[in-house]
Amino acid sequence: MANKNKLEQLSQTNAKVEKFAPTTLEQIWGDKGSSKYGTLDLAEYEAKLKNFNKSDLHSHARSLGVMPNDNHDLLLRKLKQEFLAHINAYRRPTNPTTVASAKKVSPQVLKILSEGR
Repeated sequence: MANKNKLEQLSQTNAKVEKFAPTTLEQIWGDKGSSKYGTLDLAEYEAKLKNFNKSDLHSHARSLGVMPNDNHDLLLRKLKQEFLAHINAYRRPTNPTTVASAKKVSPQVLKILSEGR
């Protein structure tokens, strides 16, 4: 049981430092994106949604431009989807890898890859 708790506390990382490029003029001026939802952390936003009662949840949805629905689970899923779209707009990587910037592949590798055609 003790080993299981230790395992759950571990987190995995790839040691890659993520730098994000601004995508809007507001970001260039210093907007961090947390003004619309109050946070950019998904777990914190989900905890905030859990604390809302039905009328608070509907007014929050209306303020974000989401049509409130009587189905509680559907509304929570839609709000989470809108939140993820919002934070992804603020987290565009600075140097996306493109095919043109990929390493040159040796002719031997190309020959091996072409065998599957």
